[in-house]
Amino acid sequence: MTIPPRLASRMSTLLRLLRPSVSLFAALSTAAGALLHFRGEVGPALVASSAVFLLAAGASGLNQYQERELDAMMERTRHRPLPSGSMTPARALIISCALLASGLVLLIPAGGSSAVLLGVAAIVWYNGVYTFLKRRTAFAAVPGALVGALPPAIGWIAAGGSLFDGQLVLLCLFFYLWQIPHFWLLVLRYGEQYEAAGLPSLRRVFREGQLARLTLVWTVAAAASALLLPLAGLVRSPALSLPLGAVVLLIIMSGIGSYIRRVLPGAQSKAFRRINGFVLIVTLILALDGMLRHYHVLQRIP
Repeated sequence: MTIPPRLASRMSTLLRLLRPSVSLFAALSTAAGALLHFRGEVGPALVASSAVFLLAAGASGLNQYQERELDAMMERTRHRPLPSGSMTPARALIISCALLASGLVLLIPAGGSSAVLLGVAAIVWYNGVYTFLKRRTAFAAVPGALVGALPPAIGWIAAGGSLFDGQLVLLCLFFYLWQIPHFWLLVLRYGEQYEAAGLPSLRRVFREGQLARLTLVWTVAAAASALLLPLAGLVRSPALSLPLGAVVLLIIMSGIGSYIRRVLPGAQSKAFRRINGFVLIVTLILALDGMLRHYHVLQRIP
């Protein structure tokens, strides 16, 4: 069946507003957190992941509403729905708020008041604190990255875990650390556009070589935190611990290689894809380990 061009255009506009790939990753990290503390009920974990997907999509839309004038000044973002004129700000705001409200309502049966509070905290931190700081300091990504640590915590709570569990702290630490090189690689790649739009840029604080070294340090820190996951009992399967060690080694080696080749065309873009691929693989390993662990538990039940 052929989709009418008008409908296809509207669907494309909506997808660019909500950025489903980012929302899917947030939902996946939520599922990983839930599977690692799975206690026999799949329903709350699935509902929590769906809720976080809606929250992430709504937060993306609200962020684009907040920064529509800024987005219009940068080549990287000027084709987004609001600066391009393909969607009105009022419609984007209504859609975003509806998604945020739906996500929060879904969190009630998934994880109760604790999960809802974490969901509210994620919205406030991303659309409030981070969006505010981004216009005022070049280091906004450091506190802003806390948002990425909340989805796995929501999944953990939905599965019956405690917010103060030491394992959860290490899990959230990993999801926090990887976002710093993720953001700073964007600065290395699009720093001139940020500066032209009037945003504070790390390129005005550090020389390019210094910024590349700092990005490498954060990359190694994220990789090192991934090695703590098996030690904390979050990855128990030897069959998955070995691939985890291998991917950690690869991201460190590729980070060093990216630093050496930073002046070559496309180096930052490749490094950006690698760090994103790294965290996706680690998240899948965590989720798979949780699934295998509970499969073996169910096998022992008569």
